[in-house]
Amino acid sequence: MFYMASFRQRVIAAIICLSVVAYFGGFALAGHYKVDMGRHLGYCGFQQKHGWPCPTCGMTRATLAFAQGRIAEAFHIQPAAGLLYCAAIVAAALALFVAVFGIYFGSIKRFFAEVKIRHIILALVIILASGWAVTLARALAARN
Repeated sequence: MFYMASFRQRVIAAIICLSVVAYFGGFALAGHYKVDMGRHLGYCGFQQKHGWPCPTCGMTRATLAFAQGRIAEAFHIQPAAGLLYCAAIVAAALALFVAVFGIYFGSIKRFFAEVKIRHIILALVIILASGWAVTLARALAARN
């Protein structure tokens, strides 16, 4: 089922789409010009202090790879990042459709009515924990 999107919904959709495009566009430019992102975003203090990868270890490198179209490499570097970024691209594509054509999907409305913020947070925690488990397993394998 489809609805006509209100002006507010179209503006929110445009902001979502432009935010995702700007995020990946910025990282694509940074990767193209070989910008040291650690210098600008800060190096991982957790890994420096404990010698183990943090839960988001590899996210910046995965973002650079994803933004440059190396999606399989992004999944390999940090599986959680690859999954989250694929979801962000799907959300941006839906948002672009809503912003440009003014058609709002009933499934989007149902999703936001049924899914609570705690469910989204729980899903993000599970995704990040799974990605961390993979990076910890790789670190353990590299030490042996």
